[in-house]
Amino acid sequence: MNASELKSTLNKGQPVFGMMISMMENMRWMTVLASTTLDFVVVDTEHGSRDRREIANHVIMGKAAGKTVIVRVPEPNPLWVAEAVDAGADGVLVPYCEDVDEVRACAWKLQVHPLKGEGFKNVMNTGKYPSQKSKEYLEKRNSGRLFILGIESKPAVDKLEKLIAAGPIDGVFVGPNDLTTSLGIPDEVENPIYIDTLKRIIEVSEAAGKPVMIHQQTTATSIKAIELGARWVLHNTDAGFIRNGVNADFALLREAAAKRWDLSSVNGADDKMGAVH
Repeated sequence: MNASELKSTLNKGQPVFGMMISMMENMRWMTVLASTTLDFVVVDTEHGSRDRREIANHVIMGKAAGKTVIVRVPEPNPLWVAEAVDAGADGVLVPYCEDVDEVRACAWKLQVHPLKGEGFKNVMNTGKYPSQKSKEYLEKRNSGRLFILGIESKPAVDKLEKLIAAGPIDGVFVGPNDLTTSLGIPDEVENPIYIDTLKRIIEVSEAAGKPVMIHQQTTATSIKAIELGARWVLHNTDAGFIRNGVNADFALLREAAAKRWDLSSVNGADDKMGAVH
């Protein structure tokens, strides 16, 4: 699904599905991505150590695989937004937003890049472009891009309406680890305080026409997010899928082997002898 198709699907009130890329490092993953049912991927440059070349390669890989590619930038800074746009990203996810002015600058940078300096400030603050021709050019150049606002703290939740209204945004992201920590309940994703906070984020965001993306790690918590109304479904990471797949398959294989060779008694004997497994 390309960016235009993804945006159209969300605008119709329908869900889209994707994962976070945290460990993929080279273009050989393209055939794997192409064979999946994912609609989009988020390339994590906030927590991952990727330079500009690697970001560009990930964008090329994702797009070639037929996916919308969103880059999660390191912090709310328009310079990082510009870097993602220069790499060809379909959109940006700006994390841990709390400041209205920072959100405005980042959101407008996505809309009018590569306009800079006084020209950029004029558009952001007054809506005045250098010319009508420049306005039409920039709108056409950036029309398909997506801006996702990161809500990951209690202060952000408290001023959610103002942050959403700060600039042109397309969706709202929730980082459960950061948000639960800020709420004083680290990683307690089933805590009623966290669930009630998600309900508020979804209610306020949907009222403004902005779908919500919650990065959950398990199918149970992702299903819960869907039940609450999160339509931009961001589930797990590439590393998580590999780990879960390996463990699930080998659990079945170990179970079959244990039945065939009665490994439970062998392992028990080894344990008594102090063997290391």
